[in-house]
Formats: sequence, structure tokens, C-alpha cells
Amino acid sequence: MDKAQRPRRRCAWAGNDAQMQAYHDEEWGVPERDSRALWEKLMLDGFQAGLSWSIILRKRAAFRRAFSGFDPARIARYTARDVHRLLADPGIVRSRAKIEATIAGARAFLAMQSAGEDFADFVWSFVGDRPVRNLTGRVPTQSAASVALSGALRARGFKFVGPVIVYAWMQACGLVDDHARDCFRRRPRRGRH
Repeated sequence: MDKAQRPRRRCAWAGNDAQMQAYHDEEWGVPERDSRALWEKLMLDGFQAGLSWSIILRKRAAFRRAFSGFDPARIARYTARDVHRLLADPGIVRSRAKIEATIAGARAFLAMQSAGEDFADFVWSFVGDRPVRNLTGRVPTQSAASVALSGALRARGFKFVGPVIVYAWMQACGLVDDHARDCFRRRPRRGRH
């Protein structure tokens, strides 16, 4: 079998599911620099707590509909009526704590903006503004950067942002390159180690 016919090698977690493979191939680990997109992904990772990412990925379109396209300005104005509406929506994960954390996260995001603090610049500052490339071959569940970023997010009012959730989010948003050594998506050796 020549190189063109060989199946692509992916990180094992992508499995055989077409949606997970597409997510792996097109999104996971791609450096995200847009503040609103980073915030949306952080909120979705908060909903993942205790669940598998494939569940959240399958519900992502429903989450976007239910949460006003993840527009922080709109979500920050949500009231108890919106919380009840979301708790009744079978298309999303119906956790009051996670719904309320998303509303709090929208308010925290806007408070940072009002204070002149860009969310993307803030986040990327924890990795020196460049993706950290994992050269060990082992994928940790957290890092010193995720612990520090978790604490800074909590201090700003974010919830469901423990070091493990934050590390998974850092992987997804390309702040950390944890693609397997034989994965076709692994970047050439350029970023920090």
C-alpha cells in the first residue's frame, strides 16, 4: 500500500466515529485566537465535566441555539426565566449549575472586556503567546499553566474551570499541542517544548 492509500493516523481518542474524527482533524489543537470563540469553547468544556466530549460535540448545535449563539452580551442578561427555559431544553445538558456557570462566565468575560482585558491575550499569556508542544509522549491531565490559568479564571468569576477542565480546553484550543507523535495533525517542531 503506498503512502496515498494508507489511512491517516490520528490520536487514539478520535476512534472510528466520523464526527469525532472530523473534530480531531479540523478543530482540536488548532490555535484559537478569537476571544469569543475561546470563551464559547471554555463554556462547552464546562458542560463536559463528568461527561464525554462526544456528548457535547453532538449537542453543540443545540447549545448554540439555546445560548443565543454564545453571544456573551446576550447571555449576561439572562434571567431566571432563561434558566428555566434551558433546564427544559432536551437538546442540551440540563444542569442548573452548568447553566448558571455559563451566565456567570458571560458576565466575567464582559467584565474583563470593560476593564480593557482581552480574553485571548489573557489566555495566551499563560503559555508565552505560543503553543506548548508536548514532547514527552505522555498526555497529562493538567499542567502548571492550567493550574495557574484555572486560578486566574476563578478569580475573575468563572466556574467549572478546574485545572483538568482548563487543560482539556487548552488542548482543544491549541495552546498545548498534545497530538500523538504519529498523528498526522502533529505540528512540525517549532513551538516551545
